[in-house]
Amino acid sequence: MKFISVTFFVECLKIYKSKVFWLSMLFFVFVPFMMSLIMLVQIHPEVSSRLGLVGTKASMLRFGEPGWENYFSFLSQGIAAIGLVGYGFVTSWVFGREYSDKTIKDILALPVSRAYIVLSKFMVIAVWCVLLTVIFYASSILFGRIAGIPGWSYQVLSTFTLTFSKVSVLSILLCTPVAFLASYSKGYLLPFAFIILTLMLANFSGFVGLGPYFPWAVPGILTVPPTEEIHLNTASYIILFLTGIAGYLGTLGWWQYADHK
Repeated sequence: MKFISVTFFVECLKIYKSKVFWLSMLFFVFVPFMMSLIMLVQIHPEVSSRLGLVGTKASMLRFGEPGWENYFSFLSQGIAAIGLVGYGFVTSWVFGREYSDKTIKDILALPVSRAYIVLSKFMVIAVWCVLLTVIFYASSILFGRIAGIPGWSYQVLSTFTLTFSKVSVLSILLCTPVAFLASYSKGYLLPFAFIILTLMLANFSGFVGLGPYFPWAVPGILTVPPTEEIHLNTASYIILFLTGIAGYLGTLGWWQYADHK
């Protein structure tokens, strides 16, 4: 337990002193700000002329009747996509930076179990992603209130909170394969390409009816009303959890048994 606490503290210190940490938080504030701006322009069309090009672009985007229910629905779909990219980026950075900064050999030379190092990295990734999720959630409500979106109710809020939480947790669980690819490729390029590929395949799988069985499509499907053609079932969640477990075990196995010369 002592080694885990020490390695976890070291990983937290690395993140706290990096610019990536603060930029990621800024990004997760900026996205809900833009979403609320779109809603503001829909409520007050005259605002678009004052905002110039930004207002013009915002006025071109529509997501239904202005109201908290549609706003929350749009945010849920947003975190499903942004979460896969943002959480995946966080994971690839935590594991990939050891190779880009050439600190991997120093870490492996420490008298600490590699299993503890991998576990600590996943723990700090989970904390980081949860923090980003909370920032996104709080910023969404704050900017929505400032924009004066009509139709507020605690029932709508509770429904959104439940869906938002589920989508975020499922998206975080899908980060483990990214960690394996970052370790296997010893850098950022392959995991970044994998993130983009899974995002594209998630959209494509929905068109061919395989979305419920493609783990990276499950968070997005959770944000839309179920239909006869596409709806989640027990197998959807089992496949997603097995994917997360496989990614963790693969990463752990790579760190313990691969040739790191």
